[in-house]
Amino acid sequence: MSHPVTSDSALRHQILIRFSPQTTRADMFTSSLRAPPVEFQRGICQDLAPILASCQLKRVVIVHGTLRTRVQSVIEQIRQTIDVVAQIEVHDEPSLPALERHLQGFQGLVVDGLIAIGGGSVLDMTKALAGLIPAKHPVMTYLEVVGDGRALEQQPLPWIAIPTTAGTGSEMTKNAVIDIPDAQRKVSLRDSKLLPAIALVDPAFTDDTPKAVTLACGLDAVTQCIEPYLSNKRSFLTDSLVEPVIPRALQALHRLMSQETSEDRDTLAYTSMIGGVALANSGLGVVHGFAGPLGSVTGAAHGAICGALLPYGLKVNRHFADDPIVIQRLDQIANWIIPIFGGMKADAFDTLAAWIADQGITGLASLGLKEVDIRAVATASQASSSMKANPVALPLEALVSVLEEAL
Repeated sequence: MSHPVTSDSALRHQILIRFSPQTTRADMFTSSLRAPPVEFQRGICQDLAPILASCQLKRVVIVHGTLRTRVQSVIEQIRQTIDVVAQIEVHDEPSLPALERHLQGFQGLVVDGLIAIGGGSVLDMTKALAGLIPAKHPVMTYLEVVGDGRALEQQPLPWIAIPTTAGTGSEMTKNAVIDIPDAQRKVSLRDSKLLPAIALVDPAFTDDTPKAVTLACGLDAVTQCIEPYLSNKRSFLTDSLVEPVIPRALQALHRLMSQETSEDRDTLAYTSMIGGVALANSGLGVVHGFAGPLGSVTGAAHGAICGALLPYGLKVNRHFADDPIVIQRLDQIANWIIPIFGGMKADAFDTLAAWIADQGITGLASLGLKEVDIRAVATASQASSSMKANPVALPLEALVSVLEEAL
């Protein structure tokens, strides 16, 4: 990954590979890290012509979210540089009906790539379209859990990711999350070929994001660093990326609830990007194991679900953990929380939960979860790919208890 930073940028992060005390020589030689090319720099999208030329795209479809001024400016740049044959506007999280409808719109359309400008929903829809436009079979052939989960036979169309939110890290991952309304499940289209040709991460897009969106997206980004740090698939490579990021991200999110700073916006954008790399390579855990089924049942935003669940996911893992390394890492997370949010170490996760509620995410009930649906959601979560990476195999009753406490 390239990581250019201008001298006047507020960002002072570097991607560092560090060796933890638990790292062994075997870890060093067996760990690997997969990520797309990325340009991370405030203002990187002010001059796209050289980047577009390097990607050799001539006829593209732009997929975008709300047409804010900065997004419109980027689209105009693209139109002045290459041929834009169509634009697709995406506001909701990708669903199977919407995906199939957009795929029909590509019939007879000659394009050689796509450009995504938006949040996680926009990037996931673009990623799915890039993979499925050349595909030989129906969508369900390639979806996990509800479909065959088959690998893509054809090379996807190249696509460029330009995230405008700091949450999902979708620009760095190989899966697109698709809602299946009939099954009340969210599942993944997953293939290593789905990585973008390049990701352009410009934190300026996130400046002045509303507080509620900042909170939900920021907690999603933090969760996507914390869960790989605890995951049973963790590696020294992902550890070296997320460990320095987690405390800085918590501090940045805390400050952004009361004041706007470009440095903290840069930090959260970086956190989101690193979280994407980490989850793609080391998996997630109980919070994201719940997130898919909960999203389908409630229709709530993914980031808000993660925010409502994060403290309770940490608590249940601390209760059941017996691996000394996992216990030590959970205690380290508690130590990062205390100086920022206050309280005592023994109550750190409850302190975090109280702060999240004070900022506006007051629990799963406020997001639409009904008590009658708790057991069904807990049961569905056991089959999710994210749950398989949780550091502890949690029994069904423990999962039910988490949802009840987070209600």
